[in-house]
Amino acid sequence: MKKTFLAAGLLSLLSTTAMAQTVGVSMALFDDNFLTVLRNGLIEKADAMEGVEIQVEDAQNDVAKQLDQINNFVASGVDAIIVNPVDTSATQAMTAAAEAAGVPLVYVNRQPINVDTLPDNQAFVASNEVESGTLETFEICKNLRAAGKGAGARAYIMMGELSNQAAVQRTKDIEDVLATDMCSFIEVVDQQTALWSRDEAQNLMTNWLSSGEPFDALIANNDEMAIGALQAMKAAGIDMDSVEVGGVDATADALAAMAAGELDVTVFQNAAGQGAGALDAALKLAAGEDVDQKVYIPFELVTPANLADYTTKN
Repeated sequence: MKKTFLAAGLLSLLSTTAMAQTVGVSMALFDDNFLTVLRNGLIEKADAMEGVEIQVEDAQNDVAKQLDQINNFVASGVDAIIVNPVDTSATQAMTAAAEAAGVPLVYVNRQPINVDTLPDNQAFVASNEVESGTLETFEICKNLRAAGKGAGARAYIMMGELSNQAAVQRTKDIEDVLATDMCSFIEVVDQQTALWSRDEAQNLMTNWLSSGEPFDALIANNDEMAIGALQAMKAAGIDMDSVEVGGVDATADALAAMAAGELDVTVFQNAAGQGAGALDAALKLAAGEDVDQKVYIPFELVTPANLADYTTKN
């Protein structure tokens, strides 16, 4: 009886060891507030799971470095790979490398250019970017109308990296909203990329302010750029009540700016939820299970009216 119990225990231990899974994770950039929340969500999810290890690498916004990381993950024998792509137009090579090795791959947060032709053992987990810029811009449009600026309002648009699908889609969202009858009264003064960066946005906003062009709104593709623009506006002595400022992501810094009466609109993108969802999908694919190839986690509009609901989410 004792021998049987010990044997059973040994088999159980061997089974647990055999079931242990390793997932390689390549993040576009560690030094990004939103992606840090996503990365932490992945790590926390893995820490809470028995027999799951993740190896997280920083691609440092370098496409070639990221592809090398994918190839290294394949060579090291990981059970699955998760990629937050640096350049969403360069994902075909990553897909091909993982497919050739038979290693499941999940893209997270940024939509790969080949999302509609992914192999059966690859998937994409994110939020639908059609919602992000749309929610942001409609709210700014509504606020401008409520402020009595229903004719001749003027706005600047800050775009993310133009190689990134999210930047392209969020900008299209803005343009589509401004083309509607409800919001066509808003004129775009200028639109330029600030590369998702707070510092770049501060410099760009400073340049715009130096032109002396009047404006009523700043619509940014993400919160980091909105915050950078706010810093430039405050340095120039602009009354924050006189301009609408919007971003996307509902980062902790953005929510603090909203609480301070500076940021008017943001859109909650569940970074931790995306990270956890990507890990779930990767592990299921590694186990040979079927998953939906496109998993969307809804965006949610955040304004001063519902700010308290989001202060504990990021």
